[in-house]
Amino acid sequence: MAAETLAASGARVDLYDAMPSVGRKFLLAGRGGLNLTHGEPLPAFLSRYREQAPWVESWLADFGPQALRDWAHGLGVDTFVGTSGRIFPAEMKAAPLLRAWLRRLREQGVRIHSRHRWTGWDESGLLRFATPAGETHLKADVVILALGGGSWSRLGSDGAWVPMLAEKGVDVAPLWPANCGFQADWSAHFQERHAGEPLKSIAACVLKTVSPDSDADASWQRGELMLTQDGLEGGLVYALSADLRRALEQTGEAVLTIDLLPDRDAAWVAEQVTYPRGAKSLSSHLRSRLNLHGAKAGLLRECLSRDDYADPARLAAAIKRLPVRLTGMRPIDEAISTAGGVRPQAMDERLMLHTLPGVFCAGEMLDWDAPTGGYLLTACFAAGRAAAKGALAWLN
Repeated sequence: MAAETLAASGARVDLYDAMPSVGRKFLLAGRGGLNLTHGEPLPAFLSRYREQAPWVESWLADFGPQALRDWAHGLGVDTFVGTSGRIFPAEMKAAPLLRAWLRRLREQGVRIHSRHRWTGWDESGLLRFATPAGETHLKADVVILALGGGSWSRLGSDGAWVPMLAEKGVDVAPLWPANCGFQADWSAHFQERHAGEPLKSIAACVLKTVSPDSDADASWQRGELMLTQDGLEGGLVYALSADLRRALEQTGEAVLTIDLLPDRDAAWVAEQVTYPRGAKSLSSHLRSRLNLHGAKAGLLRECLSRDDYADPARLAAAIKRLPVRLTGMRPIDEAISTAGGVRPQAMDERLMLHTLPGVFCAGEMLDWDAPTGGYLLTACFAAGRAAAKGALAWLN
């Protein structure tokens, strides 16, 4: 996007990619349908970027979700809004869009150099690249770095740029996994019985207060999770990963609070739990009265002590507020995206680094974060465009 914006304004653009071909992570993102952006109202859309929303808003003001759709249409790619509000290409694939985009770039005169891995600057300030033909040094009037975060390193984003910029005095926040799975200490019995099973029609939040019966500051979200051999995966935990990550940073442990029956209120649940069960076992009672069985019933039993499970009042409360203790995150290379990166204070409003005039940064290497749902790609597109416009203004 930065290359296209520069070339459209008449600049001579060379695009260097460490991989054998460009857009490899973009193609991976499209493997499940390429969720380009989201159709929700802009205030809600911006809220997904949390504390960095004002920063990201400055990019989206020029190139927001609708502008992204219009851009795709200009490449001959129609889009549609799915039932969840997510926006996809009509073909549900990334490859046709990438092919059309590369064709446009070549028509604009953008020269693409694959297998060119940037390795920093030499003593005279020239850019250094490792290539199949050996190291080469290049001079540029302006540089835009879009080096990605630290996940999926086999596709090029390995975070190797972090020490290179830190050596130049750039303020870089450590990279952390984001939109990733979390680890839990499941019992061997639970692993054997329920690993690989989904938790459907649930809600979850990360409570900000110590009181287990307070909803203060809680942001409940509906969705699904997948129970894994050592924890949880899925969209619902991805959406709450920032709060869970902070809790792990601060205390070494995070608690995901799950409502196993979000369509039922606490009074109804308590009434059903305490309904006389006669000779029925408790598990049969929960299945017949509350339709709690399988993975949900297993997780309830896994996370409660024997005494809590046997106490009807505490059991009913746990069905609506089940604390699932998480002990860690999956490795950064397994994450969909990463948090951390070049901090806002390290750059001016044009996304130029204070300590390196003429060097701009864009995309996931900046210190912002968002859940899946089109928010990541939209902000990357917009940041690329914003950095290019900043570069053009600096050149002029």
